[in-house]
Amino acid sequence: MGVPTGTGLSTGTGTRVARHPHWWAAAAGVLSAVAGVLSGELLAGLASPSLSPVAAVGSAVVDFAPPAAKEWAIQTFGTGDKTFLVSAIGVVLVALGAASGVLELRRPGTGVGLAALIGVAGIAAVASRSLVSPLALACAVVAAIVAVAMVRWLIGRLRAGLSVIEPEPGLSRRGFVRSMAGSAIVVALGAVFTAVVRGTTLAASAAREALRLPAPSSSAPSIPPNADLGVPGVTALVTPNSSFYRIDTALVVPSVDPDGWRLQVTGMVEQPVALSWQDLLAKPLIERYVTIACVSNEVGGDLIGNARWLGWPVRELLAQARPKSGADMVLSRSVDGFTAGTPLETLMDPGVDAILAIGMNGEPLPPEHGFPVRMIVPGLYGFVSATKWVTELKLTTFAAEQAYWSTRGWSDHGPIKTSSRIDVPRDGARVGVGTVTLAGVAWAQHRGVSAVEVRVDEGVWQPATLGTGISRDTWYQWSAKVQLTSGRHQVSVRATDGTGALQVQQAAPPPPNGATGYHTITIEAGA
Repeated sequence: MGVPTGTGLSTGTGTRVARHPHWWAAAAGVLSAVAGVLSGELLAGLASPSLSPVAAVGSAVVDFAPPAAKEWAIQTFGTGDKTFLVSAIGVVLVALGAASGVLELRRPGTGVGLAALIGVAGIAAVASRSLVSPLALACAVVAAIVAVAMVRWLIGRLRAGLSVIEPEPGLSRRGFVRSMAGSAIVVALGAVFTAVVRGTTLAASAAREALRLPAPSSSAPSIPPNADLGVPGVTALVTPNSSFYRIDTALVVPSVDPDGWRLQVTGMVEQPVALSWQDLLAKPLIERYVTIACVSNEVGGDLIGNARWLGWPVRELLAQARPKSGADMVLSRSVDGFTAGTPLETLMDPGVDAILAIGMNGEPLPPEHGFPVRMIVPGLYGFVSATKWVTELKLTTFAAEQAYWSTRGWSDHGPIKTSSRIDVPRDGARVGVGTVTLAGVAWAQHRGVSAVEVRVDEGVWQPATLGTGISRDTWYQWSAKVQLTSGRHQVSVRATDGTGALQVQQAAPPPPNGATGYHTITIEAGA
């Protein structure tokens, strides 16, 4: 069935509708799609804060995307990868919404079918998540119903306005435009209300705001006086919570009520253990500075940070469970279904301060960094250790089970590699001729850094001044003065860890177990 044509009797806005019906149909489809999404997000903000239709679709995309695509997103957008994903989903949604409107105008029922298919995809995405609940599914169903009903209603009014010679009241082309305008106003108001509700829900919970962290039974060591070299522009020894990097698979930050939180220790254990929030707060907590890093960090990248963490040693919890002989991995699971496989030997090592962290730099964990509880394990990349919103520790074997990233081509074990970075000056900077100060950070978690060297234009390696480390589990500041002549220069840096092993020179990308190579920048010296 084709598009009905108007009689040409209407004027003004009605004539514009008659001349461009497909554009109006596309706009109606987009408006319907947006209305459906907003209704789902609004209901989710009230009934299912940790899982909305958009979050579910985004998480499903993350799960099924090829590893190369994920790595490209992280390397290209860094901590903005989630913003990129949400934007991409929005573009696709707008395109599909426009298509549903045009199809419905051309052939009634087809556009409604497309809108329904999109809704079913959203429902399926919600159903596939570990956080799925009847309320979460209901939010997705309502979103689908709203989108389908609205595209049918608006395109129905558009068809009626185009086809009648003597339009009935409310069915004229002007009536359709009024319907569009009214719907747009309602959607805009809904968007504002949804933003307020979602923002309020995902903010730190009342329990987090009221929490006063217990005093540690073992405090973090004081920062040595020579740890900070005082070079302007060099990375701070302690990363503020507000600027700490965030890389995880959660599109929407899970909202976890600490009073209802439980950590289960299961699998190959003699005695399964269940730990409550109050149980954890009553434990003798320790406080340690630990630098953690993402395995996706490129040479010279900033997906790394150092913080003062407060928590209970994981080995003490595992000791209560009494691991069975043969177990060699602890599969930690997040509330959103993410898993990480950590060597049991590392977690049980009395010399490794692996903790169930509840505090970060003197305050409760920020929601985006795992509130109420996350894992921190010195010396291992986050993809095999730093599970946020952790709810289960399953003792098993590397042969029997694989964690989230291991099934996607990354290695099972992820020891952090010795690395160093130039912070001052920045790549491409213009500096003066003569003595120039270079500075940056170096790290080799749980081994420490014993030396840092710099080189100009493939010349000899020169020793840098190395700041005193807070501990072998944190990064170190370094600085060096070099002599530069006028012109362009390449400057490189390398580190030696506490065992005497030199940083790997050969360049390699992050997959499958971390990037290697010397960080090298180009600077211009001149008057």
